Amino acid sequence: MSTLPDTSQPRAGSRAWLLADTPHTRTQAVWGRRYRIWLGLRKNPLAVTGLFTVLIVLLISVCAPWLTSYDPGAQDLAHRLEKPSSLHWLGTDELGRDTLSRILYGGRITLGMVIIVVAIVAPLGLLIGCVAGYAGGLLDRILMRITDIFLAFPRLILALAFVAALKPGIESAILAIALTAWPPYARLARAETMQVRGTDYIAACRLTGATPARIVLRHIMPLCVPSLVVRITLDMSSIIITAASLGFLGMGAQPPSPEWGAMIATARRFLFSEWWVPLIPAIAIFVTSLAFNFLGDGLRDVLDPKEK
Repeated sequence: MSTLPDTSQPRAGSRAWLLADTPHTRTQAVWGRRYRIWLGLRKNPLAVTGLFTVLIVLLISVCAPWLTSYDPGAQDLAHRLEKPSSLHWLGTDELGRDTLSRILYGGRITLGMVIIVVAIVAPLGLLIGCVAGYAGGLLDRILMRITDIFLAFPRLILALAFVAALKPGIESAILAIALTAWPPYARLARAETMQVRGTDYIAACRLTGATPARIVLRHIMPLCVPSLVVRITLDMSSIIITAASLGFLGMGAQPPSPEWGAMIATARRFLFSEWWVPLIPAIAIFVTSLAFNFLGDGLRDVLDPKEK
């Protein structure tokens, strides 16, 4: 007697298992959604370009010790301000340090700051927005007025004020950027929460006896994640620019740290003579920020239901 095939497990190379309209398991549903996101993202060449550029920048930053034999802090005054050559592919700076090694190691600092900031502000903004949107009333007004106060100041100016109140350095820059970057995520999460808090799905959760904390944490916050991911990806470029701006102004990473903004600050006087010294870290900031913008636009088209 013949038996029906087991569709609860994937077959090697089978798209049918991933694209099934009625998933048999939770794993199949999760991977099917991820595969559909990839298919939608793949239709946008700029988004794919941004994705691979971001991955390449992250990879070369992590693998910096294996990609260059030069110490980013080692000075060689006999070879200062050399043009790009076979010995130094991107030239040297005013102290004879290899620019390529400083760009690679600087990516660790700049992107590390961005990742830490996102890890702080995304959960914080999501929690505040969901609590305000679900609770409503006085609590909503208090939380949103605090959010409005932070939004009333330009991010860089407010970050400078926080760093000045602390002390210049990477830790202070991360904390300052995090304190100024969470309000947009809170506003977005609040708007999403207000759209779903009156739905039958949430009403059914209340009828089962779920507490408000459980409803917010287990049911509402996951629904807000896709929109938050899009906003985070689009906001990555502004966080990178803010971190580099703090370094350029001497309030972020301090010399001789190979942070991209600090590199531009120390080399800006050579812009019209040895132009490659300040231009190369500026190009690194530009390319990375542009890649995140391309990726964010593609994710918005795929994840945002209003764009479909």
